[in-house]
Amino acid sequence: MKSPSDLASQLAKQWHRSDLRVARLLDADSWPLILNIGKPTAAQVQNQTRLVQQHLEAWRAMAEYRHKGQADRGTVEYDEVSYRSTAAPVRLPVRWVITSPSQWIAAANDKTVALEFRQLCELVAAVNPVYRQRLVRERSLWLGQPVPEVIQLCRLADQLEPGIADGRPLRLLSGFGVDTKLIERNITTLQKLLDERFEGAASEQGLMTFLDAATDKDHWLLVKPLADGLLPFRRLRLSSTELASTLLPAQRLLIVENEQCEHLLPELADTIAILGAGLDLGWLSGAALDDKQLLYWGDIDSWGLLMLARARQMRPHIQAVLMDRTTFDGWASTSAVAEPVRARHEAPPGLSADEAELFDHLGTLAKGRLEQEFIPHATVAAVLQSVMTC
Repeated sequence: MKSPSDLASQLAKQWHRSDLRVARLLDADSWPLILNIGKPTAAQVQNQTRLVQQHLEAWRAMAEYRHKGQADRGTVEYDEVSYRSTAAPVRLPVRWVITSPSQWIAAANDKTVALEFRQLCELVAAVNPVYRQRLVRERSLWLGQPVPEVIQLCRLADQLEPGIADGRPLRLLSGFGVDTKLIERNITTLQKLLDERFEGAASEQGLMTFLDAATDKDHWLLVKPLADGLLPFRRLRLSSTELASTLLPAQRLLIVENEQCEHLLPELADTIAILGAGLDLGWLSGAALDDKQLLYWGDIDSWGLLMLARARQMRPHIQAVLMDRTTFDGWASTSAVAEPVRARHEAPPGLSADEAELFDHLGTLAKGRLEQEFIPHATVAAVLQSVMTC
């Protein structure tokens, strides 16, 4: 048999389990919650009369909370139970029935849980419902922060769209009613809120890339020589600042959007690959690249073509490889997927006429995204080797 305090402790611990918290706060089918109290054994009734009496008194006191103006903690249900040692059946508490989140929190009888519940109620009542499950599941997004600030952050997330920064630093954005320090303090939270609106795209791309925002921080890129003897390393990392000013010992540089494509790259004479730049392409304007032959390979989707267009703003003569309609059509039936969020609606400046037409075509398709990683190694090798011999 369990006392009210035993079950209250159990209920308080359940608040800290994210799956239970989400279900009980957001799913009406989670109610009612029925807790079995348990019955005294025959031996306890016969030999531990004082213990059983204390148990009954504790549960009777539960029913008095509502009469004393205390928060509703649910209903205690009783059964008549017969024992050999008693002259008549004994009326015993057997179930504690809780029918709502507020009853759950009151029944838990924990000050910390009650405070968090009040904060969460205030928060979810004031923000876009699309964020509710994330906020309920991940308390770290709002615990320890003023509720008005979190509400302000949610309202900012309502206004942001992919590519909205258009290459500018976030501090230069205006019209959102927030200061940049709010964003800087809450980068992770803002990214997760945008994930709820845009199907995880903000985390997949990184917030700065998703917003197309310039950053003052150095970006570290993977540098991989594709021929022996070019570098004393098989791979290394250099910052974007270093890449802009370091003369690499190869005539050709292959810029690759995603690091995951490293294993697809063939041996290529006099060529170094630079992988993982994303939208951080300002380093391409560095003087160290002036005399290089530059090639760009990215995903065939709106984001990949946007990155190609940005690269062309720095280097108008950069050559795209494996980013054409023929490549897309060749592998779309087996490898194309839906693009959760398009970078923009119209083709960005910097694309060729064929590339702009491809950009528009992809936007008409249910599966308008072909990721680099899903183009077969043999195709990648053949195309790159043919380009290098031109």
